[in-house]
Amino acid sequence: MSETQPQAMKYQVDGPEDAPWLVLGPSLGTTWHMWDRQIPELSQHWRVFRYDLPGHGGAPAHAAASVADLADRLLATLDGLGVQRFGYAGCSIGGAVGADLALRHPHRIASLALVASSPRFGTADEFRRRGVIVRTNGLEPMARTAPEHWFTPGFAAAQPAIVEWAVQMVRTTDPGCYIAACEALAAFDIRGALGRIGVPTLVLVGAEDQVTGPAEARTLVAGIPDARLALVPGASHLAPVEQPAAVSDLLLTHFSTGWQQDTSAAIPVLPHAPGPAVPATPFAPVAEIASAAAPAAVPTPDDRYEQGTRVRREVLGDSHVDAVNATADAFTEDFQELVTRYAWGEVWSRDGLDRRTRSCITLTALVASGHLEGLAAHTRAALRNGLTPAEIKEVLLQTAVYCGLPAAGAAFAVAGKVIQEETTPPA
Repeated sequence: MSETQPQAMKYQVDGPEDAPWLVLGPSLGTTWHMWDRQIPELSQHWRVFRYDLPGHGGAPAHAAASVADLADRLLATLDGLGVQRFGYAGCSIGGAVGADLALRHPHRIASLALVASSPRFGTADEFRRRGVIVRTNGLEPMARTAPEHWFTPGFAAAQPAIVEWAVQMVRTTDPGCYIAACEALAAFDIRGALGRIGVPTLVLVGAEDQVTGPAEARTLVAGIPDARLALVPGASHLAPVEQPAAVSDLLLTHFSTGWQQDTSAAIPVLPHAPGPAVPATPFAPVAEIASAAAPAAVPTPDDRYEQGTRVRREVLGDSHVDAVNATADAFTEDFQELVTRYAWGEVWSRDGLDRRTRSCITLTALVASGHLEGLAAHTRAALRNGLTPAEIKEVLLQTAVYCGLPAAGAAFAVAGKVIQEETTPPA
């Protein structure tokens, strides 16, 4: 397989061979089994295709560089099966894949459901720091905190076996593919493009989701012209696992009407039927129609300043760039524009060296010139760019030989503090 051909996805198919296709996409750190409780219901009506993200659930560890890359791999896999038009439901990053497909390949999507999703997932800094933590500590910190992010406290306490299953999904994920997915989410931002999603869309979210909650869901509904909101009480981020019957009912209703011409009707309030082996408090999921916003203007292509701003934020982080911009005034703003346009829009944006190598050079130059005031920011940048603490140590040891022991000693003190802050998992 050449480098230009998308890698195939690992997948599972259920349901009648002659039924219309419905694709289900997973959340980061999970496998296609997160949809197990929907299969008995959905597979009565559709040919259900579930896939695993690269390096998840035993899938080949061919890391994807972006959400669009994941979408292209999914389409290539579906093309191989002769699938042309399909409904799509995705959770979290799986939802991002669905939104990307609806934007770039609208003729392939008959109807869309975005579960626990967002037009932008948190901040780029948050996901890049998550990648730094995994690169340094492995996936155990992510596995340990998964239950509190994915489930409500009551469900986690009542269902220890499901919680342990969720933890094991994270532990068995390939770290490199997990980090790549974090980078993909860090770069994902379709806030300005929501008005171009032209397929009937259900935005489904757990009422107690603290990761991508009701606020993010309402942003999606307000921006997508033909979208409805389904708010599921008693559910957190992995609503399909925590409230399977409610999610199945909502998806069944949405996709049953999504292929029809008239898609303007609201999804009705559906009675709750207790799901198998999930003792949860009975409830009726709530669905409501949100008003649509006018389509956003298509942004103009980046010039060097805009390119520099993007690269500067990716490397140094939003918080650093925001702090610099906040202190700029009439005297310094031209200098900051010069730095952004020349250093970041031209030099850091060149293809000749990768960002890891540029970080090594930058750390060395700062130590050699004695400019330790910039070393902390570029140590954080080096971690984001893929250098491990051990590799940063080797760079500083090399500077000790050629730049002097006092300079290297001072650099170790600055870098060590930053590494401790950036690589310590959340409590």
